[in-house]
Amino acid sequence: MRDRLVWQAASLLLSYPEDGLGGLAARLDTVDELLAHISGPAATLLGRTVEALRAREPMAVAMDYVETFDMRRRTTMYLTYWTAGDTRNRGREMLAFATAYRGAGVEPPRAEAPDHLPVVLEFAAIVDPEVGRGLLTEHRVPIDVLRCALADAKSPYAHTVAAVCATLPAANDQDVRRAQRLAQSGPPVESVGLQPFTLTVPPKRTEGG
Repeated sequence: MRDRLVWQAASLLLSYPEDGLGGLAARLDTVDELLAHISGPAATLLGRTVEALRAREPMAVAMDYVETFDMRRRTTMYLTYWTAGDTRNRGREMLAFATAYRGAGVEPPRAEAPDHLPVVLEFAAIVDPEVGRGLLTEHRVPIDVLRCALADAKSPYAHTVAAVCATLPAANDQDVRRAQRLAQSGPPVESVGLQPFTLTVPPKRTEGG
């Protein structure tokens, strides 16, 4: 249950801070209610994000959110982007998330991609913690890369992602090396549909040629 509370709190903190449902302050109040039932390092980490967000104006929080997660590829929360990048495999990997949701009896959200970290966290928290934990654990490496990128940017959201990591199995040496390579080289890419390069412009004729 502790992990499920962490996941729900993290999902709320990592979602776009919309003005509806009482606004950011009401959402942070909900997180505080969840934190009242959590103890340990995860609660401390989540509390740091709450404190940082409360200290800023809601409009500034929203602008920072967009700048952090929508304008920088290194801090994207779309998990399949890190495992499949801009390749044809990404559609198949996103389908795996949707299939997992349907297998648990719920439809994937229409307003957001099924691999978006806040969506996965909410699914794990309130629908199927076993399947949700499996999805999060399977994508532990990209979550770690996201955590490091947020920490490098000194983002308050780094604490929340660190709290999520604390609920997952410890990364082994192979996972650490994969995360380091991914952070350095970025996600996979492919050139879809491009033909081999050929010279279509005839070379300039030389005198006497």
